[in-house]
Parts: sequence; structure tokens; C-alpha cells
Amino acid sequence: MAITLGPNQYGKAEVRLVSVRRDGPVHHLKDLTVSTSLRGELAATHLTGDNAGVLATDTQKNTVYAFAKEAPVGEIEDFGLRLARHFTSTQENITGARIKIDEHGWDRITVGGEPHDHAFSRAGDERRTTAVTIQDGRAWIVSGVDGLTLLKSTGSEFHGFPRDQYTTLAETDDRILATAVTARWRYRGDGIDWAESHREIRRLMLETFATKHSLSLQQTLYAMGEAVLEARGEVAEVRLSLPNKHHFLVDLSPFGLKNDNEVFYAADRPYGLIEGTILRDDAEDPGPAWDLH
Repeated sequence: MAITLGPNQYGKAEVRLVSVRRDGPVHHLKDLTVSTSLRGELAATHLTGDNAGVLATDTQKNTVYAFAKEAPVGEIEDFGLRLARHFTSTQENITGARIKIDEHGWDRITVGGEPHDHAFSRAGDERRTTAVTIQDGRAWIVSGVDGLTLLKSTGSEFHGFPRDQYTTLAETDDRILATAVTARWRYRGDGIDWAESHREIRRLMLETFATKHSLSLQQTLYAMGEAVLEARGEVAEVRLSLPNKHHFLVDLSPFGLKNDNEVFYAADRPYGLIEGTILRDDAEDPGPAWDLH
């Protein structure tokens, strides 16, 4: 039996980083989870224990903290690019880097109608994300959002689906539509105003969810991605994952009450997961942009 080492060896580290910018009385907070994944000529450490080409995960961790001190973190895409370019340019054995960053949002606490200078509250489960890949000197950036919870109380239908002996779901022409959006979009190049792009893409997805009269969550998914590609030329493709967070009418008839689409129970299991990719016809090959996603 022949045993060989596969082509992809990675050294990974994960860091939780909270950075406070104290330029004056108004403080600026960044709360990040940063994952570094370095690829290169690492066969020797696996096969013989020779660590001469290994950049220790301790070094990767400390680099993240040092970079946060040496310059403002800024937008997570720029921070990821700085880290990835550093690792690939300073380490002879490292031929590629993937930096994944989740940004955990905080809002300023309002005191007397004004945002407080240095007190914050956590902004729910939503996270801004990015994954920066450097390979052979070229950069790919995939950004997105996780845990964006949406609900609309009407404007959604679901009917006309096949029925067999195992089908119990009732057809409806008026239902609650709720989901928790995981969205990823691949950028065409870098040098983009990341904050403005993220803000506008998020706005487009939310407005489309709200205004699209939906005959299925699949239709809504496509409309959300289509809206982004039509309005944002810097985006090559959008990938969406939308769990259908079902809300079922409570049967109040045993109590002599009529339920006119007013009282529901929210079921966390089971649920359907709807996923799809919306891609420009002229989008270039993604290369390693989606590796490890």
C-alpha cells in the first residue's frame, strides 16, 4: 500500500481581538474573530518533523495583535489584506494565505438622546464577514454577513407544490416569512470602498426582502442576489443561504376563537434550508476565492 501526503497543508490560528481607538474622548471599538490559514511547502514538518519552514500559530496570533496596534484596524477587508500580504511576503515557505474575519457589531448606548462616547451595547447576532485570499501575489476578497435575521408578516405565499401521502403542509396565500441570512459576495478586485459597498449591499438585500411579493423563499433569494448584481458593479457573484424559519398558526378553535393570521408559534425544528448562487454571465473564474468556505 502506498501512502502519500496530500497537496494541501495548512497552518491555522484563530484570534479574538478587541481593539479600542482612543484618538480623543470618542472611542472607536472593533470586535473581531480573526482566523489565519497559511499554505506552503510544509511537507517536511509532516513527514520528518523538520519545522524549519513552519510559522508557528503563536507567531500568527501575535502578528494579528501587533498589526492592530501598529495601525488602526480599519475596514476588515483592508486588515485582512495587510495580514495576508505580510505572511506571504515575509515567509519564504508560505505561498498562500487565507484570512477570515468576523466583525461583531456594537452600537453606542444613547444617553440623553445622544450617543455615548465610550459605552456600547451588543447589536444582536449579526456579523460582518470577509475572507481574503492571497495566492501567487494576487488577491481575492469574499465578504458578507451572517445572522441577519429578517421577518415580514405578510406579502409571502407558498402553494402549488407537489403533494403525496407524506405531505401535511397546508398551502397558503398569506404567511409569515422569516429567515436568518448568510450572504457571501465575491468582489471583482480590490481597492473598493469596503464600508460603503457593504452598507449598500446590505440595504439592497433588506429592501428586496421587504418589498418583493414572494411566492417562495427561493424566489426571494434570487431577487435579493439579483438586486445586488444589478446595482453593484464591483460584485461578481452572490451566494445566499436562507433557512426557512417557519411560523405556524395556532389552532384556537378548541377555545371557540378564530385565528385570523394573528397568533403563531415559531418552530426552530424542522426547517428548510434554501441555498443558491447568483452569478454574472461575464464573471471571471473565482480561482481560490471560495476554497475552504
